[in-house]
Amino acid sequence: MLVNLKTILEGTRNDKRAVGSFNIYSYETIHGVAAAVKKSGKPAIISFGASYLVNMSLDTVVAIVKEAAAELEQDVALHLDHCKDIDIIKNAIDAGFTSVMYDGSALPFEENVANSKLVCEMAHAKNVSVEAELGSLALGEHSNETDIDHGQAYTDPSNAKEFVERTGVDALAVSIGTVHGMYKAKPNIRIDILEAIAKEVSIPLVLHGGSGTPEETILKCIENGICKINVNTEISQYTVAKIAEKIKDEPNTHLSKLTLLISDYVSEVVYKYITLFNNGR
Repeated sequence: MLVNLKTILEGTRNDKRAVGSFNIYSYETIHGVAAAVKKSGKPAIISFGASYLVNMSLDTVVAIVKEAAAELEQDVALHLDHCKDIDIIKNAIDAGFTSVMYDGSALPFEENVANSKLVCEMAHAKNVSVEAELGSLALGEHSNETDIDHGQAYTDPSNAKEFVERTGVDALAVSIGTVHGMYKAKPNIRIDILEAIAKEVSIPLVLHGGSGTPEETILKCIENGICKINVNTEISQYTVAKIAEKIKDEPNTHLSKLTLLISDYVSEVVYKYITLFNNGR
């Protein structure tokens, strides 16, 4: 069933589990996520970044996701990821997305508050959930979410409390040391900052930059309030490497078979993370 973000994250903090948010870019990647959801029996978030509008239109994404969700017993949410353009967010809401992320993380605090509140008013009127971000993530290697490195700016716990109260967002993405893409060095994830944020904020917290984060760190984050974890780069890198290996071994493989393999490889990564985020349950 297709639900909004607030619904799919309900109870996650109390249960000490997280729902994975997996980026898609095509028919094959959407069905790869859906296959992992079906195999795991757990919900997931199908996430379409605003930067991928060169790959697919909003209407096309909605149509394919609705088709895939209709075959599932588990809940899925359709989320617009990392969008700075309020007009695109409005179009996504109108098209049928059930969740949107307004990314004002590079803006001054007051401007981020004002824009996030505006998006909430617009989205909530149509039962669409809103995620926003406070603080900023550094740019790692092979990132495809952004090509601008704003540097690492950790989320201030007191600002987080004020931000949530003033905007009415349903989920808050926080900066605690993860990066967009893959890490260039050993990650230093600030669980202490996350603990302080969780004491101030009761809504679900979001961790961007799940790719490459050590499993034990991910589990600590879930223990301390992270309810949604984004995975993008690892899905791409794994699938591209497996396809390259297949072409090297069988250079005459028909394209129709390769497209099916894309779904299979995406599903393998997604299933691994769904299992991890649910503590193996």
